This record gives sequence, C-alpha cells and structure tokens, in this order.
Amino acid sequence: MSAPEESPIALEVDSAASAAAVSRPRTVLQMLVRNPSVCFGGVVLVVMLLTALLAPFLGTIDPSNIDPIYRNKVPGTERMLRLDDGSEVPITHWMGTDMLGRDVYSRVIYGSQISLVVGLAVAILSIAVGLTIGLVSGYIRWLDGIVMRIMDGLMAIPGILLAIALMSLFNAGLGTVIFAIFIPEIPRVVRLVRSIVLSIREEPYVEAAISVGTSVPLILIRHVLPNTIAPLIVQGTYICASAILVEAILSFLGVGIPPEIPTWGNIMAEGRMLFRVFPHNLLYPGIFLAFTILAVNVLGDGLRDTLDPRMAKRLG
Repeated sequence: MSAPEESPIALEVDSAASAAAVSRPRTVLQMLVRNPSVCFGGVVLVVMLLTALLAPFLGTIDPSNIDPIYRNKVPGTERMLRLDDGSEVPITHWMGTDMLGRDVYSRVIYGSQISLVVGLAVAILSIAVGLTIGLVSGYIRWLDGIVMRIMDGLMAIPGILLAIALMSLFNAGLGTVIFAIFIPEIPRVVRLVRSIVLSIREEPYVEAAISVGTSVPLILIRHVLPNTIAPLIVQGTYICASAILVEAILSFLGVGIPPEIPTWGNIMAEGRMLFRVFPHNLLYPGIFLAFTILAVNVLGDGLRDTLDPRMAKRLG
C-alpha cells in the first residue's frame, strides 16, 4: 500500500515556512550590515580585539622595561635599544615614554588586553547569573518579592562604591576586579529579564504549555528564554562598556589592577602628575579608552535599533 500523497496546500505551506526560516537570518544580517552604527562599532571593536590579541607582535618593546635615561621623552623619539646578547636595534617611541622610561605605546597596546578581558568577562558573567535569577524570579510568583528586594538593595548602593568596597576586602588582581564589577551589574540584568518573563508568562502559548503538563524548566527554556536573547545582547554591550570604564576608574584610583600590570587606568594614573608638561602620558590611553567605550555603546545602539521589531520596521 503506497503512502498517501501530501496535498498541494500542505506542500506550499511547508515550503513557505522553510523559505521564511532561511530568509529571516539573512534579513537580520542585511539589516545589521545596513546599520551604520553597527558597522562603525563593530569595526572599531574588531580592531581593538585584534590589537589586544596581537599585542606581543605590535608592541615595540617590553612594556615593563625601565630605562631612566629615556624617561619622559616626547612622541616620535628614536633611540638604540641594547638587547641581552649585546647587539643594538633602533626603535621609535611612537607615543613617548613615561616617568620611568617605559614605552607608552607598548603599555597602551598591552593595556587593551586587560580592559577587553574585564569588559567581556563581566558582560558574560552578569548576563549568565542575571538571566538565571530573572527567569526564576519572574516565573515563580512567591519567590519574586524576595529576590527583587535583594536586587533593590544592591541597586541602592552606587556601583563604583560597591566595587571599591569589594576590592578592599580581597587582594588586588584581575579576578577580583571582575568579581567586584560584575556584582553591581547583576540587578540590572535581573530586572530586565524579569520584566520580559512577567509579560510572556501570560501569553496563550505559555498557558497552553502549562495546561498540557509541561514542566517549568522546559517552559522557561523553550518559550521564555528565546524572547530574552535580543534584549540581553543589547544589554551586554552596555555592561561591557560600563565594565571597561569602571576598571579604568578603579585602576586610576589605585584600587584595581596592580600598578606593575599595564592598564589604561594605571597609565593615566601615573601620567596625571606631569600632565601639563608631558600630556602624552595621559592623552593616548585616554583616547584608546574613549574610542573603545564609544564603539561598544554605538554597537549597542545599532543592535537595539535592528533587533527591536518596531525600530526595524522604521529602518526597513
């Protein structure tokens, strides 16, 4: 007995659904490419990431190399560097040197590694923890009040003050800085995810899933979680930019990354005393910091405009 043939209408519906599933990612990608904010922010951020990854090859000299003879040299100063084997090679201090004779260009290049690691790590950790807490808090009604009061208490403390307080309790280091910055960011993610869950849990398809006995974890993963991806991507960019700035502030105040490790905040902190005479010590790391934060924020604005259906209709 031969299998029943599918009706032309069913085949047409299936083909239309398949075409829509294939065209949707392409449409989103085309919208992202056409958005100048996404292009600008993405290009600058990719350049900064490549700079951080290729720092050992882009740097002209060891960033911790101290040479008091060549301290506080202006940008463009050339000199001969003596190597361990006794030979000499010519180098150029493209961004000058600091008060200890260290090459500012190499320190700025290597400093991008710390800033980007902190920004990405804080964004990923805060979204992972905040998403979990927000899903549970928004869906389980009796737990919502308890969790949100804790989040309100954390948000009542300024983020920078809470980070400084946490840094004072632990030894200074990269892991401590990431922990101190990501804790104040958790409540913002929790409130965002909770607001999405509160609106979605009343939708008919969620009520239908409940009526057929679908478990709560499966409902959260299958029906609620996909609706949080786009807002969390946008929120993650803002958290990344904020984390980079807070790390620079902590290092500038002397409570962040140890001074022997080059970061943009440390470089600016060491150059602020001689800013009027040798502004390059503060100017160049400040420019890199400003452009990185600007690129991440602009990228976030572009992603928001593209991933938000209402804004996408306007742009389309």
